[in-house]
Amino acid sequence: MGSKTDIAGVGAHAGQSVTIGCWLTRRRSSGKIQFLQLRDGTGFIQGVLVKGEAPEDVWEAAGKLTQESSLYVTGVVREEPRSPSGYEIAVTGIEIIQIAKDYPITPKEHGVDFLMDHRHLWLRAPRQRAILRIRAEIISAIQRFFDERGFTLVDPPILTPSAAEGTTNLFHTKYFDEDAYLTQSGQLYMEAAAMALGKVYSFGPTFRAEKSKTRRHLIEFWMVEPEMAFVDHEENLRVQEQFVSYVVGQVLERCRPELATLERDVSALERVKPPFPRISYDEAIDLLKEAGMELPWGEDFGAPHETAIAEKFDRPVFITRYPTAIKAFYMKPDPQRPEVVLCADLIAPEGYGEIIGGSQRIDDPELLEARFDEHRLPREAYEWYLDLRKYGSVPHSGFGLGLERTVAWICGLDHVRETIPFPRMLYRLYP
Repeated sequence: MGSKTDIAGVGAHAGQSVTIGCWLTRRRSSGKIQFLQLRDGTGFIQGVLVKGEAPEDVWEAAGKLTQESSLYVTGVVREEPRSPSGYEIAVTGIEIIQIAKDYPITPKEHGVDFLMDHRHLWLRAPRQRAILRIRAEIISAIQRFFDERGFTLVDPPILTPSAAEGTTNLFHTKYFDEDAYLTQSGQLYMEAAAMALGKVYSFGPTFRAEKSKTRRHLIEFWMVEPEMAFVDHEENLRVQEQFVSYVVGQVLERCRPELATLERDVSALERVKPPFPRISYDEAIDLLKEAGMELPWGEDFGAPHETAIAEKFDRPVFITRYPTAIKAFYMKPDPQRPEVVLCADLIAPEGYGEIIGGSQRIDDPELLEARFDEHRLPREAYEWYLDLRKYGSVPHSGFGLGLERTVAWICGLDHVRETIPFPRMLYRLYP
C-alpha cells in the first residue's frame, strides 16, 4: 500500500506509490490495457493497467468494476501532459469496497425530472461538482470580503413574528399558540445589529412562498444581507460594486478548472470591474421605450425588461430611484423628489436579472410611523423596529444579494435549480 493521498494532491508524489480512496466513473478496455476514470471529490484522474505488467488478480478486479463502484486504488504517480491534472496512475493494486449495480445515471441523455429525482446521485457528475465548488468559493469570498472590511457576522432568526415586505409570500407556521413565519429577509434585525456594531452582515437561508416557476426562482435560497450605520445611498452603491467585483475576481483566480468544465466564457466575467454603470428608473423606462417595450411610469420591471436593459451594458448595471409606491415601506424617499426612493437594483449581465436589491433606510421616526399606517402594518409586531429610530437614529443603508442567482450568473447556467445542492421549487420537495 502506498502513502495515502487524494487526487488533488498527487502532484506532490510524482514517481511514488500512493493509495487513493475513490469511485469509478468509467472503465474502458482495449484488450491489453484497461483505463479507469477515477474520482474522489477533490478531482479526477486516470488509472492505467497493462496486462502482463499488473498482477493478474488486480487485472481481474479492475474488470469487475462498474460505474460508481468504490475502491482503494494503489499505484505509481506518473506525469501525463495529456491529462487535465497532468498526472495518471500506473495501477498496481485494487481493493474493492463495493460493486455498484445498475447505477441509474448513465452517460446517455436523461430528462431534467429524472435527474432531479436522482439529485442525490446527480451531484457526482463533473458538471455538478464544478458548480458546487464554485458555489463554495463564492460563499468563502463573500465572507472574506466583509470580514476583512470590519463587518461583524450576525445571525438573525429564521422564525419571525412579522414580515419585512408583507406576508403574501411567507410560509406560515404555528409557534406554539402564536402565528409565525419563515423568514424572507433578515434585514430588519440587521438594522438593529448595525446600531450596536456599526457594520454587520447576515448570511443564511430565506424562504419565499411564491408560486413561480421561472428559471430565476427558488422557494428556499440563501442571502447575504449587509447593513451599515452612517452610510448613505451613494456609499452603499460603492460597497456593492466593490463587493461583486471582488467575488467574481476570486472565482476567476481560484476556480479556473471548474469554469473550464462548465465551458464558461470567462471574458464576460473579466469585464466585471467597478465602477458599474448607473441609470435611474426614469432612464430605464426611456431605454425600454426605445427598445419597443413601453411600460407606464410606476410599473415594476419583469424579467424581460431587466434582460433588455442589461443588454445595453457589458457589466452589471444599477437601476436607481424607483417609485416609492412599488418599493418596501422602509426605503428612504429622495429628499429632492419624494415620489422616488434612494434605492437600487443591481442587474447582472447576460439575462440573469436582479442579483442585489438595496437602499438607504428611513431614519425619521415620524415618517416611518406614517409608512406603517400607509402599509397597514401591525404596530405591535414592529414596535421594536420603531425603537431603532427613537433611540439614536442615524442614516443607514444596506442590501441583499441572492446567492443562487449569483452562482447561476457566474457559472453561466440556464436555471437556478443547479446552483444549490437540493433545490426547493414549486413542485419539488424530494429528495
